[in-house]
Amino acid sequence: MPVYLDHAATTPMRPEAIAAFADAMGVVGNPSSIHSQGQQAKRMLEEAREAVAATLGCDPIEVVFTSGGTESINLAVKGLYWARNAQARRPRILVPGGEHHATTDTIEWLERAEDARAEWLDLDAEGRIVTAPIAAPDETALLTFLAVNNEVGTIQPVVDLAAPAREAGVPVHVDAVSAYGHLPIDFAALGVDALSVSAHKIGGPVGIGALVLSRTSTVVPLIHGGGQQRQVRSGTQDVAAAVSFAVAARAAEAERAAEAARLGVLRDRLIAGVRSAVPEAVLSGPEPASGERVASNAHFVFPGAQGDSLLFLLDMAGLSVSTGSACTAGIPEPSQVLLAMGRSELDARSALRFTLGRTSTEADVAALLDALPAAYAQAARAGHAERASRLA
Repeated sequence: MPVYLDHAATTPMRPEAIAAFADAMGVVGNPSSIHSQGQQAKRMLEEAREAVAATLGCDPIEVVFTSGGTESINLAVKGLYWARNAQARRPRILVPGGEHHATTDTIEWLERAEDARAEWLDLDAEGRIVTAPIAAPDETALLTFLAVNNEVGTIQPVVDLAAPAREAGVPVHVDAVSAYGHLPIDFAALGVDALSVSAHKIGGPVGIGALVLSRTSTVVPLIHGGGQQRQVRSGTQDVAAAVSFAVAARAAEAERAAEAARLGVLRDRLIAGVRSAVPEAVLSGPEPASGERVASNAHFVFPGAQGDSLLFLLDMAGLSVSTGSACTAGIPEPSQVLLAMGRSELDARSALRFTLGRTSTEADVAALLDALPAAYAQAARAGHAERASRLA
């Protein structure tokens, strides 16, 4: 059986979420219809919204279902930007380096199309966001950042990062896609305006996520039509996906603490094993003992070897791993996270991410440690091929 160590990209659907999805697919009715079958679908949808809200510490009305994390981030970043610029020119967007492409590509689009001005916050050598007091708040549209870095697993202090912006009246969006299911999330206590999550990261279906949007926050919608969700997102809502999402959310939250402890043990064994098997390997991000690294993540630079070469060699040995985010159209490129952390482009091309999940076992870690030394030796012999960088 192949060994799957890429749970941060997507994690297997939970059997109970699959069963709930299949059952709900048999229900006929548009939740916006007023007849009894439509109202039955509406009841199922709103019960799902309540269940997801309970796992995020927010009110059900604050949960806006979307097609996934990318749409949620786009809706938050573009929507907040447009709303903040409706009455006065506020071009600045505060954003750390090394964010997910769903954020960086959205901001780069706003720079081209709307004359936005990104101000990139620094990361330290372990991926922590380095902040300064909010300057010129009257010119600032929003602050956006990851709760957990999707590549190197660094946990950010969301409350502390959001507080200066909140005090300055600047809206805050948090990308919690990589935190959901791993860390407790209490939207009401975070002091932020918007928060993005995705179902397929917690064992739900691909194709549904949520933007948690505070009752008091305003965004301009991306999609116009029937205004089904608070006039924020239009379109017939996917009842079956929402029901399945809710089942996965309840299960993930119920086992979150115990699973974090179990995965932390596996992660520590994996990190120690990689350091022993390949002494040249360098861990990216905080040490596990710091408590600043999510329990599911181990990220290494393998000097002298290309990450994509290592990935393919491990794939041939039956192991699925990643060179970083899976959201770059399948094109290997230097890790923008490592570059933002001050690492060289060679290092940024030499990275592998190993991420654990609900189905991960000690045998999976052992299989990786068995296969890794030979794969590294072969990849190191091949070295780094010259290629043009998208970042050039």
